[in-house]
Amino acid sequence: MSDTHAFNEMPLPLFHSDEAVITDGLPAGRQPSYIRDHRKRLRARFLSGGAQAMPDYELLELVLFRAIPRRDVKPLARELLDSFGDFNGVLSAPPDRLAAVSGVADAVITELKIIEAAAHRLARARVFERQVLSSWDALLDYCHTTMAHRETEQFRIFYLDRKNVLIADEEQARGTVDHVPVYPREVVKRALQLNASALILVHNHPSGDPTPSDSDISMTQAVQAALDTMSITLHDHIIIGKSCELSFRSHGYL
Repeated sequence: MSDTHAFNEMPLPLFHSDEAVITDGLPAGRQPSYIRDHRKRLRARFLSGGAQAMPDYELLELVLFRAIPRRDVKPLARELLDSFGDFNGVLSAPPDRLAAVSGVADAVITELKIIEAAAHRLARARVFERQVLSSWDALLDYCHTTMAHRETEQFRIFYLDRKNVLIADEEQARGTVDHVPVYPREVVKRALQLNASALILVHNHPSGDPTPSDSDISMTQAVQAALDTMSITLHDHIIIGKSCELSFRSHGYL
């Protein structure tokens, strides 16, 4: 097959033409056949079987192909997974920590962050302006996608209208690895501004364990008391762990 029918391995327009060359450490030119054939096989397998047919390191290779045109990226994919645990962990890793991995330059970081942003947009589209209580699994998927691999705590609020349709998804606060400040008065103030009738609180535990702390429980009770004064319903408070979540409502805390 002629070169005109081969996969295009030139840098994407998003990057400067010399950026990928620097990332590679190799001069411009034709790929070695073993790299070209390996990439062709991985792409074919992805197109025929989807992501389910591929382990994390191969899916990560497909992403890295776009940022590193001529180098064997399998060692880098494995090093990233060793550093961050799994595919989601790599995508969610902060740019400064990604840059600390040998072989990762701006082109790789940008590509990973584009994929992460696309995943967040897709997950959000499945819940926004929809009846949340009937789309609960999609809401949990969105929370895990955006929060499960964060290295610090994030507190966010889903604001719902009278029909329990999601009208706003907002980050209320960011904190440390084990604490995030929450102010009940600010929660109520924002709910009134949005004319929300109900809320769902969500925060993550970077430790991976979603068991609520005493401060989580007391904060939730304080928020609920503040909302009750304005006849606003608190449907739930969800704590997101690495691979599971805890619902205050289901576990009797609300």
